[in-house]
Amino acid sequence: MLEEKSVDTSQLKGRDFLTLLDYSSDEILYLLDSAMKLKQAQQQGECPKVLAGKSLGMLFENASTRTRVSFEVGMTQLGGHALFLSPRDLQIGRGEPISDTAKVLSRYLDGIMIRTNSDEKVAELARHADIPVINALTDNYHPCQALADLLTIYEQKGDYTKLKTAYVGDGNNVAHSLLIGAAKVGMDITIATPKGYEANPEFVNKAIEIGKETGALVKVTNDPVEAVKGADAIYTDVWASMGFEEEQKKREQAFSGFQVNQQLTAHAKDDYIFLHCLPAHRDEEVTAEVIDGKHSCIIDEAENRLHVQKAVMIALMA
Repeated sequence: MLEEKSVDTSQLKGRDFLTLLDYSSDEILYLLDSAMKLKQAQQQGECPKVLAGKSLGMLFENASTRTRVSFEVGMTQLGGHALFLSPRDLQIGRGEPISDTAKVLSRYLDGIMIRTNSDEKVAELARHADIPVINALTDNYHPCQALADLLTIYEQKGDYTKLKTAYVGDGNNVAHSLLIGAAKVGMDITIATPKGYEANPEFVNKAIEIGKETGALVKVTNDPVEAVKGADAIYTDVWASMGFEEEQKKREQAFSGFQVNQQLTAHAKDDYIFLHCLPAHRDEEVTAEVIDGKHSCIIDEAENRLHVQKAVMIALMA
């Protein structure tokens, strides 16, 4: 188990979960420990029905396999109910102010999960809602994914403070949240991106500052070999994320030297693990040999979305 952290759980109830920047290192470790215990309980055929009678509204402006299924199943396992709400089910797209939607949903629901592009939209929803709002993905953040990543790394390695994770690819929302999450738990991280596709300097600088307090070494580079050298975990994502599909050909050229393959992974530790948030494009950002090989933990990582999200929902809504 993770080291027990003294966290006042009453300070978590009713809060929003928009970015890991809003949570202390101890709070993040508490959520990860809670997720691990929930996973073990489920494996033993047990699951606390602590959200019985509670309802979660799931607002989707972007399609997703893992996000919808994991949140919906998670609510069911905890005794609650989840409502899938697409743009066709909401009046926001027809001009209703987000503030009105937030206030009305607050009278019906106990929590809102939203997956959209706009960070501003999520922030406005949270400002006007009287119930917790969970960010399931925006242009700049993917905090639930980062928690699943951190849980997977701990399961495989049993530590954070002596590890190095290398992220190779686009400096996108996944990279941002992984940067912040790694820094919060004291894990070294290096982000390698092609020139012009770097992570947002604002988040890099915040992660560096956090790392000074936790002991995490945060680096950015344009050299994937430098990033992977001595790494305990290697992470990548698609080169053209949702919304950038029209840049596919351009990005294939820019990222040509950033494929995670056996030549690149040879620079990592012999027992490195491979991570990917999925969906993946085999033989593009990663070879089939790596993603389907003995080092890959992508299915464990995907499963862990379920458990970390249950931990978040319990902390905020129970």
